[in-house]
Amino acid sequence: MDIILATDCGSTTTKARLFRKIGNEYRFVCSGEAPTTVEAPYEDVTLGIFNAVREIEELSGLGLLTRNGIKTRLSKEEEGVDLYVTTSSAGGGLQMMVFGVTRSITAESAERVSLGGGAIVMDVVTVDDGKPTHMKVENTRYLRPDMVLIAGGTDGGSVAPVVQTAEILRIADPKARFGETYSLPVIFAGNKSARDVVKKTLGDKFALRIVENIRPIVELENSDPARAAIQELFMEHVMSHAPGYDKLMKWTPIPIMPTPSGEGMMFQTYAQMYNVNLIGVGLGGATTNIYSIYDGRFVRSVSANLGMSYSICNVLKEAGIENIIRWIPFDIDEDFLVDILTNKMIRPTTIPQSLDELIIEQAVAREALRLGFAHHKLLARPLRGARPVAEFSLDMKVVGLESYIDMLRVDTIGGTGGLLSHAPRRVQTALLLIDGFLPEGVTKLIQDSIFMMPHLGVLSTVHSKAALEIFEKDCLVRLGTCIAPKGLPEEKDREGELLKVELNMPDGTVRTESLSLGDIICVPLPQEEVIDVKITPHKRCDIGAGFGHVLNTKVQGGVAGIIIDMRGRPLILPQDKTAMKNMLNRWLKSLDVYEEKTLNRCVMGV
Repeated sequence: MDIILATDCGSTTTKARLFRKIGNEYRFVCSGEAPTTVEAPYEDVTLGIFNAVREIEELSGLGLLTRNGIKTRLSKEEEGVDLYVTTSSAGGGLQMMVFGVTRSITAESAERVSLGGGAIVMDVVTVDDGKPTHMKVENTRYLRPDMVLIAGGTDGGSVAPVVQTAEILRIADPKARFGETYSLPVIFAGNKSARDVVKKTLGDKFALRIVENIRPIVELENSDPARAAIQELFMEHVMSHAPGYDKLMKWTPIPIMPTPSGEGMMFQTYAQMYNVNLIGVGLGGATTNIYSIYDGRFVRSVSANLGMSYSICNVLKEAGIENIIRWIPFDIDEDFLVDILTNKMIRPTTIPQSLDELIIEQAVAREALRLGFAHHKLLARPLRGARPVAEFSLDMKVVGLESYIDMLRVDTIGGTGGLLSHAPRRVQTALLLIDGFLPEGVTKLIQDSIFMMPHLGVLSTVHSKAALEIFEKDCLVRLGTCIAPKGLPEEKDREGELLKVELNMPDGTVRTESLSLGDIICVPLPQEEVIDVKITPHKRCDIGAGFGHVLNTKVQGGVAGIIIDMRGRPLILPQDKTAMKNMLNRWLKSLDVYEEKTLNRCVMGV
């Protein structure tokens, strides 16, 4: 396979990427982008793909299209491609409802499985959620999901609660979002003793698929069978009825993969390649997808109301206007800010036309990342209902582990998505990841170069060699390393030097940086360089070796260099608005995030 074409139909933009075999290795060649056309007035996703691929034709000089779709060549002398693959989240992606018996046990596991399968979970209905039955029925009928997953009960346990959830679904009789005349796919992954009754209850109304129990016993979560069924039914029942997908499915021999599944697959690939704990984010127009690979456990969460175009006003609503303004280093009228974000929501394909607008969008992105990660940690936690996991705090009190993710043990944070991948300066992406996730200790920062992780994810299912070579050489951008201690000194000890970092530079010199509270600096270091550092924190700060203990380690450079962050964990921002803006400007100028002359002229709506 010499010529490979991959596309991703996003909620806002359709992205096409061309890969070629050059010598003995596969490389990225060029890209094309166009607005997605799944909605009215076009209602045909293939039109956006045509437009994006036509741009690649103009850039590469290759003939890739025919009147009927992507041209597949039979010999090297012909025009066309040897392989075409695609992912999609257009039209809202895969939207599911989850039914369970208990919210904190089986329903939570079912939600994790649905999210891991690339779905957006519209609602979770459980026997113990406290809502009256008629409200559950009404909500289920109104939402019109693409698919339903029912879980509940351990194998051999009580059957009645599981059947109760099935009866709610039968009474509601929701219609599929696409293809109303077709049966809605339903997956039952609950108590095996209830299978016959569930089949009798739902079998005549829905396309029922029965798989192994997600929680056969309380201490075990068996996610693979249900996740595989989600992927299969997504292709069979959902994609075949979405606008234009019936044609698109004939263009590619490979099943269309949900965009989040492709992203997650490449984040997992990176974590396995380098044997690290990783947190990744796909910041999209309609959703924010967070992925964690921590001690071998993979969890994905999707915040369907947090995005940078269609859902940007939902970020405003969830975060609050004050939390967005705190990241804007110039004066701005609140009503004017709301107008800007509303215009972005109703014109989702527009991009910032000035530095002011870019700063505002990146301020919203910080809050989307913060809120999305908070949601993610609610799912990245030990199994509820199993024997509780606990640790002892310093005062010997037992502390429950709400989330097993310890930021001090996170080795890498990575980002993909239009706003992160297309930031004018790489240091902007680095700072967005730092401000959104607040890494602790020594953490590498990486990003997708031009948003091709979903493309490589689906490609890896059929040609892993090509996907890995392109990922390593053309997709992966090493932004640098963040050094940020956990903890804060007491107020009386917050003056003077709180963090000392000694860096053995490549030229043989030792560079020493001493930071006070509120400082953030950048030490330039090329991404191919790895140097030894000695980090000495304050006695109430931990850099990974214990509070007040010195850490000797190695750090890798990057296009944004080594960022040393002594702004505090948790991050401290002044309450006074003028002081807060002055501090933000100091941070931005210290890292050279924006052009200083232009930044000094930014004042909007005042």
